[in-house]
Amino acid sequence: MLKLEHVTKRFNQFTAVDNVNVEVPEGAMLGFLGGNGAGKTTTFRMILGLLDKTEGNITYNGKPIDYSVTDHIGYLPEERGLNPKLKVKEQIYYLAQLKGMKKPDIEKALKYWLERFEVPENMDKKIESLSKGNQQKIQLIGAIIHNPSLLILDEPFSGLDPVNVELLKSAVNDLNKQGATIVFSSHRMEHVEEMCDTVCILNKGKTVVSGDIKQVKKDFGKKEIIIEGVQDFSDLANIPGVTKFKQTRNDVRLTIENEAVAPIVFDHVVRKGFVSKFEVSEPSLNDIFIEKVGAHRE
Repeated sequence: MLKLEHVTKRFNQFTAVDNVNVEVPEGAMLGFLGGNGAGKTTTFRMILGLLDKTEGNITYNGKPIDYSVTDHIGYLPEERGLNPKLKVKEQIYYLAQLKGMKKPDIEKALKYWLERFEVPENMDKKIESLSKGNQQKIQLIGAIIHNPSLLILDEPFSGLDPVNVELLKSAVNDLNKQGATIVFSSHRMEHVEEMCDTVCILNKGKTVVSGDIKQVKKDFGKKEIIIEGVQDFSDLANIPGVTKFKQTRNDVRLTIENEAVAPIVFDHVVRKGFVSKFEVSEPSLNDIFIEKVGAHRE
């Protein structure tokens, strides 16, 4: 288990991370969300020991994270951290040897990952000659080649096209199925919703939402109704308990205070005649994020 207890980081008078408490069970995947400057990267750097925490405790399997466990940790920073003048093979060999791997094992693993990410031709190319997307693939290989038991990914899918996002998501999911504990940040709520067991949302260094994603949605209370039809539904906005009305090109979306409002809305819709869709759904993480963070951002 990765455990953060009352973790705080101050830079002089500025508090970047404020009393954060997070538990990630072994083999789980946690999505770390927050706007720019929320404290996500600072938290990652404290976990890794790259920054000293001001207060609190951080442990992995009950022990502080130090050089005795770093060979079992993988880290993908948001910024590019590759040497542009090195060839892909040289860069990965260097990173893997720092983690204690032997050359035959490195060669086998590198070949596997290059083929899996559909770039085997890049083995002997210089980093600077690769596209940003392919550099991101190489950087991820450097973070996972030693098969870490704890993997921390800071915006792993940033700058990738949809095809490459799916390639990397598949790899991350497989590592998780093999037992790796994974924490990753993303601005894409749907990635967290699709892949993660738990979520932590930060706003200005403070935790505003934390816990099992299903429970977080349940506790949020509000539901969304999606209606597809050609009728005028604008009057539904006036029903008590409807807190938000949105008309899109293809449907109408209502946010309601709780499930009890849904039958009332349904009765109004039925009187209008046939509709091709009437669905009551859980709120998305995007809805929750905007509710908890969006209104408070500067």
